[in-house]
Amino acid sequence: MNLTPVSAGQLLTRREQGVLTITMNRPEKLNGWTMVMMNALKEVFDKANNEDGVKAVILTGAGNYYSAGVNLSGTLKVMAPRKLRELIAENNQALFELFLGCNKPLLIAVNGPAIGASVTSATLADGIVAADNATFSTPFAALGVTPEGCSSVHLPRLIGKESAQRMLGAEGWKPDAQQALVIGLVQGVVPQAELMERAEYIVRQWLEEGKKRELLAGSELDELRKVNAHESQQLADAFLKAAFLKHQAQFLWRKKKFMPSVVFWLLWGLRPVWRFGL
Repeated sequence: MNLTPVSAGQLLTRREQGVLTITMNRPEKLNGWTMVMMNALKEVFDKANNEDGVKAVILTGAGNYYSAGVNLSGTLKVMAPRKLRELIAENNQALFELFLGCNKPLLIAVNGPAIGASVTSATLADGIVAADNATFSTPFAALGVTPEGCSSVHLPRLIGKESAQRMLGAEGWKPDAQQALVIGLVQGVVPQAELMERAEYIVRQWLEEGKKRELLAGSELDELRKVNAHESQQLADAFLKAAFLKHQAQFLWRKKKFMPSVVFWLLWGLRPVWRFGL
């Protein structure tokens, strides 16, 4: 039951009786996904895929948040626009491939609010169990970007077209745990203090039943990999539009993150010069 830190403590892992529990361990940063965090996740998932002793995986977060999603200020840099676009598309596709490529039954234990990519990636698991304080936010329309994490196809299939449009579209609906249960986004809700006990029980049941890796809502792996590739290209285009760059610059400035804000201001200000080179 020893907890093992991964990549300077970005993650904690514990393996017991074939179940690997991965805990995102940056509670002071709301478990936001920097490149370091995403590389740590890749390291752990790759090992889990290749170790016969790992029979199932649980992913959760430390603290009061599951994850605030991708930390954009820590992933975008000033560089040649064509190279930046390729980097955005490549990184986005690789992030969700971690979840699509997991070959062991995967349960997401959402211990608190989940935002953006942390929501859409969770839907690519075999199941989601949520603490009663969890919320699920996919503010893509508000940010001026396109859906990611296969959500343009997989989310309507999972929760219905109307609910998916409410979450992904202009309304930006943020269902709480009970609402998420009603629409089928999660398959169970428990008090936060009981979350990991329930998660471990669910996974033990899976192992007793001989469960194999299976996507929710009848989605097929090959299909979602194609969707992920297509969405990643669309997202890269959206990230380099003026509205998104300006929004991020203003947001980061309000948060007193001045250096990352300057990066986005530069990208926005120079856009009339470089956009024709894309």
